[in-house]
Amino acid sequence: MCGLTGFVGLGSADRITEMTDRLIHRGPDGGATWTSDDRFLSLGHRRLSIIDPRVISAQPMRSRCERYVIVFNGEIYNFRELRAKLSGHPFRTESDTEVLLETIGKLGVSETLPLLNGMFAFAVYDTHREELHLAIDRLGEKPLYYGEVQGMVEPVFAFASELKAITSLPRFSNPIDDEALTSYLRYNYVAAPRSIYQGIRKLEPGQHLTFRVNHGHAELADSHLYWDAQAVVEQALANPLVGSEQQLLDGLEDQIRQSVASRMISDVPLGAFLSGGYDSTLVVAMMAASVNQPVQTFSIGQQDPLYNEADHARAVAKHLGTDHTEWILSPDDALEVIPKLGTMFCEPFADASQVPTYLVANLTRQHVTVALSGDGGDELFGGYNRHFRAGSLWSRIRRAPVWSRKMMAHVIQSVPATQWDQIYKRFSFLRGRSGEFALPGVKLHKLAGVLHSDSPVDLYRRLASVNQLPLNLLKNHREPIDRLSESGNLSDGMQFEELMMFLDMVTYLPGDILAKVDRATMATSLESRVPLLDHQLVEHAWRMPLAMKVRDGDGKWALKQIVHRYVPKVLMERPKMGFSIPLSHWLRGPLRGWAADLLDRDRLLADGHFDANAVHRLWQGHLSGKQENEHQLWAVLMFQCWRASQT
Repeated sequence: MCGLTGFVGLGSADRITEMTDRLIHRGPDGGATWTSDDRFLSLGHRRLSIIDPRVISAQPMRSRCERYVIVFNGEIYNFRELRAKLSGHPFRTESDTEVLLETIGKLGVSETLPLLNGMFAFAVYDTHREELHLAIDRLGEKPLYYGEVQGMVEPVFAFASELKAITSLPRFSNPIDDEALTSYLRYNYVAAPRSIYQGIRKLEPGQHLTFRVNHGHAELADSHLYWDAQAVVEQALANPLVGSEQQLLDGLEDQIRQSVASRMISDVPLGAFLSGGYDSTLVVAMMAASVNQPVQTFSIGQQDPLYNEADHARAVAKHLGTDHTEWILSPDDALEVIPKLGTMFCEPFADASQVPTYLVANLTRQHVTVALSGDGGDELFGGYNRHFRAGSLWSRIRRAPVWSRKMMAHVIQSVPATQWDQIYKRFSFLRGRSGEFALPGVKLHKLAGVLHSDSPVDLYRRLASVNQLPLNLLKNHREPIDRLSESGNLSDGMQFEELMMFLDMVTYLPGDILAKVDRATMATSLESRVPLLDHQLVEHAWRMPLAMKVRDGDGKWALKQIVHRYVPKVLMERPKMGFSIPLSHWLRGPLRGWAADLLDRDRLLADGHFDANAVHRLWQGHLSGKQENEHQLWAVLMFQCWRASQT
């Protein structure tokens, strides 16, 4: 895991070092730069040494034929197989970087990308054709920003793993992208291909860009997806797996075991995050079954029992015999982290689980350099409520008159979420344990926000929207067209539940989950690996029958059956909790002063993006306890926090 930078324009050699130094947290073990003979193009790299930590494996690295130069962030898990295919080729190192580079040297970039199994972002310069290639992995685990920098005397094209490297360039003055800001307030993240700045974009999952470099100018020559998620899913659904349930479960377990094993290759200490939920438990169980010593596992708990997973993780760790470390989070711990978030997330990001994610990463980094996580299981196997409950909701919504939907929404939203929680608890005797779920008030308010849906994709968009009406908080902004507002190109062959999972895989997963994990872990110089997002496993999962994912009103059926082979069912059965913090309570308590300062009316007016009166009403409504506006407020707060970090 590393950080990469690059620059095309006059005087690039003079500025590349400063850009690269801004990413030292991504690569504390060393840094270097390379500049072309005409001095119009420079590459920079910060290294976190994982595979072959010797100096000889440092980057930027030039191919043996001297045609290609690479800066690379990530891991190629099948590099040994690729190396074996280059039989007779002399290698100088044992690194995956050199294998990637020499494969490109033999086959070219376009022919190499489909062969790679890994998480990666890289920039390769072809000195013969004077072409710059940028590419990232299929699911979007690793980030790469690129674009024209405004404010400099000469035209400048820059790219980097994080925006902070690009904004370090002198006189950077790209304005805020108003549409990106609106999208951010709706979803809690800025969706690719936009970034928060006009003129700066980020690569989409599975994308390969080619630029012609000519006398300090970079001109886009080609853009394509070497792995198209929609085409992959459609092909998988058209070619389902055949066999008994037992055979399909065995096949899935083999796929997961292989994926986990490939991600355990490391020349530095390795462990895993363990929440005690099904996904992380599955990954740790596979790890434990493949080694003869205890796996190091790490979890974080909280003083609030509604958010505390530490007891569950501890029980699972004991059963699997791991070397387990935990930390109970306090409000003071969060207060210490929150001021860092604006810098840590190089553009506005407002998933509040960023706080515990950073803290568990920081805890983990004190013991190991690489950690495996269970991310991706929900998106692939139907783990979210919308995967197994939204279908019945949609069937009811579409039949009900609009006036009745509006009335129901009004009734639900007129009662604070905390009061719904109390009502739910009071009538617990009417439901069995199977009817339990966490944070019922929040979920009811979410339901109220989707009652106006007019299509399955619109329903998903509303479910995914943290703020249904982001324009109400902004001045002179407009709603952008995004993948969820243009649904015409989505497959008609998907069942409702499959459509929900597909949309999660191509939007929420890369935009929120993977961005959060990358920035939070890299801020602590920890490499995270995600076995459940091995692209071969993803393709295999989409070929499995829907009934093996969603069954009897619940999700992840197949994953749960496999976990029960390693961990007793009694240890696993509990309401899905999620990984977050008691944000509503903290904003009225220990975070109130910090929030009030960032939401100051004069400060908002001076910034010019938000409607200060609308934000003030949102804030006062929350403080009164009559409304639960914590998520909308958190988005505004994280933008303000980010803006403050840019000055």
